[in-house]
Amino acid sequence: MNKIYPSDLTDSQWNHIEDFFPLPKRTGRPRQVEFRQIVNGVLYLVITGCQWRFLPTDYGKWQTVYHYFARWQKDGLWHRIHETLRSDLRKKKRRHKHPTAGSLDSQSVKTTSVPSSRGFDAGKKINGRKRHILVDTLGLVMAVVVTTAC
Repeated sequence: MNKIYPSDLTDSQWNHIEDFFPLPKRTGRPRQVEFRQIVNGVLYLVITGCQWRFLPTDYGKWQTVYHYFARWQKDGLWHRIHETLRSDLRKKKRRHKHPTAGSLDSQSVKTTSVPSSRGFDAGKKINGRKRHILVDTLGLVMAVVVTTAC
């Protein structure tokens, strides 16, 4: 990778999650892109909000980054990483690794996207989506659900 972006993982951060990713296969064509580069590309996209096609080429082809992102999403890898990091942080704060209480909030958000994926929140007069976020007592995200606003 040529350039370092503010969204890139530090060595310490990468070392903390590196073991979640599969080892290279012994057979077949070797990978052209390192998993750390892929993860950094996903983080860049999430933090900046850019479209896949506008992902800097420093992370490899956007199609490759998307392929691994989608595969890891389907396999539950992102969820496992999130759960482990949240559990580790709770232990550091001397809390039980599984939260016993939480706080739920929702917010209606205007959108201009496809009509079938949005609704109308009459109370707030917002045409869009509603996001529901559940956090534990430390403010760490436990779950996020996005629905049509209604």
